[in-house]
Amino acid sequence: MDEHREGGLKEGDRIPELKVTPDKYLPHRYAGASGDFNPIHIDPEFAKAVGLPGSILHGLYGMALVARAAIVGVEGDVRSLKRLSVQFRGMGFPEQEIRVTGTVTRASGNEVVLALEAEQGENRIIRNAEAELTLAG
Repeated sequence: MDEHREGGLKEGDRIPELKVTPDKYLPHRYAGASGDFNPIHIDPEFAKAVGLPGSILHGLYGMALVARAAIVGVEGDVRSLKRLSVQFRGMGFPEQEIRVTGTVTRASGNEVVLALEAEQGENRIIRNAEAELTLAG
């Protein structure tokens, strides 16, 4: 990533891929942190009873991974993220690797806009995400 910072980010540059494999207890920890105890996230039997293949990840967890990929990808900090929009398009599951990829769509001065996507295998869980960041001078 240093090569990007030294020469500046340019439209079309790809940010480093973020790979995370949430363990089976992640939905429980996330429920405790977020206060979202919907049983589709923490009770596999309940999830199956309502037609899901098992417990699913919280959508906002996936969104948080997209934010993290954007911030780390441009070597920013949490204050650099100015705007984030995502479309939730698929269910995420514990114990399966999530890959977040991104590309610079606009770079001007210290302002950078990224297009991002999160997927588990062929399952695109977040599409059409866009992050706007302001980098420290």
